[in-house]
Amino acid sequence: MGKKRTEKIVFENVKILDAGAKGVSVAKAPDGKVIFLPNVVPGDVVDVQTMKKRKAYYEGKAIKIHEFSEHRIEPVCDHFGACGGCKWQNMKYSQQLFYKNQEVYNNLKRIGKIELPEFEPILGSEKQLFYRNKMEFGFSNARWMTDAEIQSGAEFDNKNALGFHIPRMWDKILDIEKCHLQEDPSNEIRNEIKRFANENNLTFFNARAVEGLLRTLMIRTASTGELMVLIQFFENDKNGIELMMNFLVERFPQITSLQYVINQKLNDTLYDQDIILFKGRDYILEEMEGLHFSINAKSFYQTNSDQAYELYKITREFAGLTGNETVYDLYTGTGTIAQFVSKKAKKVIGVEAVPEAIIDAKANAERNNITNCEFYVGDMKNVFNDEFINQHGQPDVIITDPPRDGMHKDVVEMLLKTDVPKIVYVSCNSATQARDLALMDEKYKVVRVRPVDMFPQTHHVENVVLLEKR
Repeated sequence: MGKKRTEKIVFENVKILDAGAKGVSVAKAPDGKVIFLPNVVPGDVVDVQTMKKRKAYYEGKAIKIHEFSEHRIEPVCDHFGACGGCKWQNMKYSQQLFYKNQEVYNNLKRIGKIELPEFEPILGSEKQLFYRNKMEFGFSNARWMTDAEIQSGAEFDNKNALGFHIPRMWDKILDIEKCHLQEDPSNEIRNEIKRFANENNLTFFNARAVEGLLRTLMIRTASTGELMVLIQFFENDKNGIELMMNFLVERFPQITSLQYVINQKLNDTLYDQDIILFKGRDYILEEMEGLHFSINAKSFYQTNSDQAYELYKITREFAGLTGNETVYDLYTGTGTIAQFVSKKAKKVIGVEAVPEAIIDAKANAERNNITNCEFYVGDMKNVFNDEFINQHGQPDVIITDPPRDGMHKDVVEMLLKTDVPKIVYVSCNSATQARDLALMDEKYKVVRVRPVDMFPQTHHVENVVLLEKR
């Protein structure tokens, strides 16, 4: 028996009502079910073809637009639609901010079910394009063909691609000519690597056959003008590797840190890999308010440097430090927030689970001549306990900036136990933040909320909340 095919239905003249989670928009079908569909803007009137049918909703795509929303604009990128990156590039920026703000409000209200103060205005990003300091691209010898290419009927001999994974397709790469997310020379470096590889018959990775020389490319830029380029090779082909690396040295002398990895695992994560320095130094420097942070290939650093600065300023303002406080910075990463607030605190204690991040944090504190920050490594739910507080002193303010999953319930319980007067909760996922705020609601009241847009053209939004003891 063959697999049962989903019957595809067409609904005509459907109005797009709202922007939903993960950058898709929301409409209602004539039968009352919700339809989720990409690449449309609330206010558009479209014909929808359903792709999947579920109990409570459809997934579909717009096949014809009858009326354009007043919030719609022309996307600047030629890859919009095929590339899953900037899903909201066809929506006015003011409207993007409106929906981001609404998402934070709805999550805090519906999931948190807590009393909220009036939100402070969402902080938009001054740069809406070319704002990322880190980009990762994949190589493939079986590139994704766009609808236009397929319909053209043309023959394509060279199937090599250097670009982004197609959403939900682990082995398909969309070839990118110009990406609007990272400043020059990012596009030039990527295109020159692709050109040189093609001209010199260097093989591109094939994820299904698990073969090929060139696997991934990472480019990191800093506001200081420093530049890191790292190539992952799959095969240990000394000649091919040296050919490519020497080409980059000659073609882009401005590269501060040129590195590579030979990665023969099935996944392409770097964290367990030996990174080989080919030229320059193994880190680049980022600067913020006179502080310098070294960023190596494995470092976590906020990907929008300008907005990270704004986010940290709001965090520091919410903390309301006078110079006499002991501050705990949970999930401190490489200690950027800890060091950023340190000059207004008596002492800052940073805790983080990733050992390499703590090594970075200590090195950065030393580089910045900061003597009132201490950093400790360990899983938050195990480290952050009574003994830890007895050792380091009762905190006056706790700053917490957990990963997308939010805080472990043991960490929340410990926070409640500390009796700290103020907590500043920074989050990249307001749904898990809302869940945690609900757990703390009996003891802590939310007194300030300010969303911050770190990622224009996408649905992602950060949020900063100040909690005070009731």
